[in-house]
Amino acid sequence: MTEFTVPNLGENVAGGDVAKVLVAVGDTIRRDQPVLELETDKATIEVPSSVAGVVTEIKVKKGDKITVGAVVLTVDAAAAAAAPVPAARPAEAPAPVPVPPARPVEPAEARAPQEHKVLPMPVRPAAEAPTPVLAPPVRVERSGAPAPAAPAVRRLAREIGVDVNEVQGTGAGGRISLDDVKEHARRILSGIGQAVVPAGAVARASRPMPDFTKFGEVTREPWSNIRRTTSEHLSYAWNTIPHVTQFDKADITALEDLRKQYKDQVAKAGGNLTVTAMLVRVLATAVKTFPQFNASIDPDKGEIVYKQYVNIGVAVDTDRGLLVPVIRHADRKNITQIAVELNQLAEKARDRKLTVEDMSGGSMSISNLGGIGGTAFTPIVNWPEVAILGVSRGAIEPVWKNNAFEPRLRLPLSLSYDHRLIDGADAMRFLKFVVDAIEQPFLLSLIG
Repeated sequence: MTEFTVPNLGENVAGGDVAKVLVAVGDTIRRDQPVLELETDKATIEVPSSVAGVVTEIKVKKGDKITVGAVVLTVDAAAAAAAPVPAARPAEAPAPVPVPPARPVEPAEARAPQEHKVLPMPVRPAAEAPTPVLAPPVRVERSGAPAPAAPAVRRLAREIGVDVNEVQGTGAGGRISLDDVKEHARRILSGIGQAVVPAGAVARASRPMPDFTKFGEVTREPWSNIRRTTSEHLSYAWNTIPHVTQFDKADITALEDLRKQYKDQVAKAGGNLTVTAMLVRVLATAVKTFPQFNASIDPDKGEIVYKQYVNIGVAVDTDRGLLVPVIRHADRKNITQIAVELNQLAEKARDRKLTVEDMSGGSMSISNLGGIGGTAFTPIVNWPEVAILGVSRGAIEPVWKNNAFEPRLRLPLSLSYDHRLIDGADAMRFLKFVVDAIEQPFLLSLIG
């Protein structure tokens, strides 16, 4: 008998929830055959088998939370030699999920790695840092061995001010999960009452929920992995970044005329020429012109990291929560290429095929709610980025032009940014650049 365990799923992916088991006891499986659908923090992925044989036992079921290294099933490898391999089970067609356009997958390119420019940043002396009031932790003795925890678990522990070596793991061999870190933090906070939370940590409410059944009938359903992770990520971003949002409107009358003129040409290439596709190209040029918008703050090292690549994220609304796939090297692509990529990613989002790689490494993000409505909103910066552009629905407005009012199509823009790195004047210059590029499409060709 051979056991199949959850393999390494990628950087910062410690495990997930079982969305579907694709095989049954008695099935003959081959190597690399998908046997499990796993919903991780960012995407639903198919897990291929690394063993072949007849399935004798399945040790997980839909809804189970499993981590890397957990046993999924056992097979009888000897029995496979005598039994023909059945045809793969037809996968259930996923229900279509209406999503805004997302980004496409770029073919792999061999490029020399680019160095990141790192500039020093003033650091407050340690003596001035607030001292967290924490209950004395109970240290877990591990005979000098490092705590068995995945990189994502260690990162969460750092972010909420927990020493991962003090966490008791509940997984196989004492392996520490994300839930173990959260539970450890909850125990500490519940034991100290009004604790002083370390700077940058996510404060969690500890007040008990009311009994809603006193007021009427209710139903409950568990948070999905993606929804829970989105909540934690946005809470951390909101508590860490001092947000400021500035607003403006761009006259897109000429841009809309161009979009209608060339949409059929782009459709023949496999894309959908949308305002979002055009804005991705505008932002790609803007962040190269204003490098502080293509940066991240590293407070631990007291540095600002300036990125020498331009990757633009596009927020996508799905039935499973908010996803932000990334268009890589957007500054090297024309609008047609970007439109094709966005269309490809829309299909991947509907089919739940977005990978962690698809949603990593963004420089700056766009959140376009114009297809739904609204006049303005304040998007939350997608940490560790330092800015995000919100787009609302365009509307015809009277504009005084050539000594008369003219009907013009104007697009509301909302720029949120990290005030630790970006000043208001720089943000307004950036937003004005974006507006000028939208209103004068030739400008993009002029400056590249």
